[in-house]
Amino acid sequence: MTEVRERTAKWIAGDITLSEDHGAALKRWRERFGLTQTALAEIIHISPSVISDYEAGRRKSPGAATIKRIVEAFLEMDEKKGGEVLRSFSHVFGTRLPPDVVLEIREFGEPVDGRTICKAVNGEIVVNKEMLSRKLFGYTVIDSHKAVLGLSSDDFRRLYGLTTERVLVFTGVTTGRSPMVAIKVIGITPGMVLLHGGLKTADPVGVKIAELLKVPLVISKLPSVEALLENLRKCAR
Repeated sequence: MTEVRERTAKWIAGDITLSEDHGAALKRWRERFGLTQTALAEIIHISPSVISDYEAGRRKSPGAATIKRIVEAFLEMDEKKGGEVLRSFSHVFGTRLPPDVVLEIREFGEPVDGRTICKAVNGEIVVNKEMLSRKLFGYTVIDSHKAVLGLSSDDFRRLYGLTTERVLVFTGVTTGRSPMVAIKVIGITPGMVLLHGGLKTADPVGVKIAELLKVPLVISKLPSVEALLENLRKCAR
């Protein structure tokens, strides 16, 4: 776990330092770790107004020393809560996923809700519309047929990137049953399931599983995978 912790710290620090909007990056990571501005300020012994100014862009980017203290605070609090974020990074730093299966995996620049995703992908909401207000932190796009046939259970877990609160997108879908069965069997539920592939309606069994897992199920009506990826990338900017 020490190696994962070190790599995680470098990843987060690099993301904040190199981001075009360091304030937005800092806010995104703070929210990902479930910390308020006040709580973070107390841990690193500065005023909450300073954190607020950083995130709002009223101050220039924190120096390397301050960013290091902030990242350490994130990780220390995560460890006290059981290490959920560090465990998710351990999946990311594991074996590389097959490139022909995983078309794209990204984290959003700032949290996005399900309604925004639905609009971006010309989505038709199948079930659990009331859950589209939850925050989503990224997306993973996979080839449905190759994923179901070729991924191990550990590989499937790595699809969730840094957090399970993300959009899991299946392309090349014909009915929608297999993706939902796979999610149920693996036992990790994403924040939203998005199906793409020209299907008119979702399979009743897939719909039932989505209802049981309490996950929004959406069908994208975009004409191509390329259009799907392009629109999702816009949400990540």
